Amino acid sequence: MNEITTFNATGVEETTQELMPHSTEAEQQLLGAILTNNDIFDRVASVVGPQHFYDPVHARIFETAAARIAKNALASPVTLKAFLEDDEGLKELGGPAYLARLAGAAISAFAARDYAQMIYDFSVRRELIKVGRDISDKAGRVAVDSEPKEQIVEAEQALYNLAEQGSSDSGFQSFLRAVTEAVNVANTAYQREGGLAGISTGLIDLDGKLGGLHKSDLLILAGRPSMGKTSLATNIAYNVAKAYQKGKLSDGSEGAVDGGVVGFFSLEMSAEQLAGRILAEASEISSHKIRQGDMTEGEFRRFVDAAKNLESCPLFIDDTAAIPISQLSARARRLKRTHGLDLLIVDYLQLVRGTSENRVQEIGEISMGLKAIAKELNIPVIALSQLSRQVESREDKRPQLSDLRESGSIEQDADVVMFVYRGEYYVEREKPDDSNMEAIAAWQEKMSSLHAKAEVIVGKQRHGPIGTIELAFTAEFTRFGDLVKPWQSGAVEEY
Repeated sequence: MNEITTFNATGVEETTQELMPHSTEAEQQLLGAILTNNDIFDRVASVVGPQHFYDPVHARIFETAAARIAKNALASPVTLKAFLEDDEGLKELGGPAYLARLAGAAISAFAARDYAQMIYDFSVRRELIKVGRDISDKAGRVAVDSEPKEQIVEAEQALYNLAEQGSSDSGFQSFLRAVTEAVNVANTAYQREGGLAGISTGLIDLDGKLGGLHKSDLLILAGRPSMGKTSLATNIAYNVAKAYQKGKLSDGSEGAVDGGVVGFFSLEMSAEQLAGRILAEASEISSHKIRQGDMTEGEFRRFVDAAKNLESCPLFIDDTAAIPISQLSARARRLKRTHGLDLLIVDYLQLVRGTSENRVQEIGEISMGLKAIAKELNIPVIALSQLSRQVESREDKRPQLSDLRESGSIEQDADVVMFVYRGEYYVEREKPDDSNMEAIAAWQEKMSSLHAKAEVIVGKQRHGPIGTIELAFTAEFTRFGDLVKPWQSGAVEEY
């Protein structure tokens, strides 16, 4: 029971007892069953714990019995008597004789799990009441260090934790179940065009290397400035959202059968700037022209049509700067709960805030947090990352895993690490003097071979091969695409 203090009409303070949801009988029956047959404990341990009991005496009896059983020792009224003989709460219920009464009124073993579930459900109801009161109390107190927005995030976190209680810790599962799930994934890949088990990026060669974007994977997309990290991320986001189709999944639930709902945390650019990039790609109009308003009537119509087509795309952008990893997690959960979420993109990792004062530890905390989101929400998470300047000091400027900036934990936590590299960017800045005709000719030839091309280097893939994918890159529209192969362009070899 909980005490509630109120004031009556005359202003006199009154204390009343509020009865919280519980079932004393269910707790007694379950404890009696365990004390009679210790094997029952193993059946209910994954459902209920000492913290779920309403009566504190019952919680202590369960905890003591659990400790005994964990040591392969007998937990019975006789053996527990020695540990609980001096318990004041038990004395009020009749002392050790109460343990014997519990065992005497024991239920049959098959009903034990039902009673355990009932105890757990009542515990969740009580926690829900407490969360509601905490929200009300905090909202009622006006404090400088407690902003309303922060309170909302805390409330959402508390409610989500309560909703997900027990769902993340599944414990051991049989090999049969694991094999069945693996076969289902393979079957999905077999049935789907292109042989993808994950979400298609919209880029055929990249999908071929990755097998699509897989649930619970953390993918790091890294590169030096101006390499096109954000462009590639927005391209993938647009492709996934554009392909979104809702339908019935193999398990009977509703969800994305193609494409998906995309959440995009843009910590560097505003939502308007990001939307401008996506519109430039969709309308095939230079982003510079869009910003300047320098468009022909035909281009403007094409721009408006592209904007109308994008209205229905399930792409959600959050451009909050320097967002803490805790808030980022809470907002991702909220998006999944309200609109669904199939892919999360964070641009970029180093702009997210952690709690540690040490920068290396902070980056480690953020990368672990992003991996935790991927597993918790069962979605792929793509996080963009900067590379250290040591790339610039090498002759071959193709990035490597060791170039990941500020923390080795990024490489450790990631399932896939990809690097964006455009050789054209570097060669363009190596233009020789115009007077050296031979050098100019060699430079122009090199530029021609690299023009409008980019490489995505897969430096790590936990469940697949590494290697390099060549893509087409149209700088004018900030768009990546599939590179036409010689045999596709109609070129044939002469014999």
